[in-house]
Amino acid sequence: MVAKTTIDMRGAFCPGPLMELIANLKLVEIGDEIEVLSTDKGSAMDIPEWVKKVKHETVSIEQIGDIWHIVVKKMK
Repeated sequence: MVAKTTIDMRGAFCPGPLMELIANLKLVEIGDEIEVLSTDKGSAMDIPEWVKKVKHETVSIEQIGDIWHIVVKKMK
């Protein structure tokens, strides 16, 4: 079963959401997903770029209103 963690970073600016994602990835198991909620549109570009670089997986990126929902799966 995949566990899903949500990090609410609405109102924070980069690199805050990315730094919180990095910290939380250390706490979850391989295969678990973390959803980052962010109002900073830079997160929608920065997070997937970092995720690809470190070989995790971006599951989805969706903007609902002014909130970005970015779901990342821990791969290693």
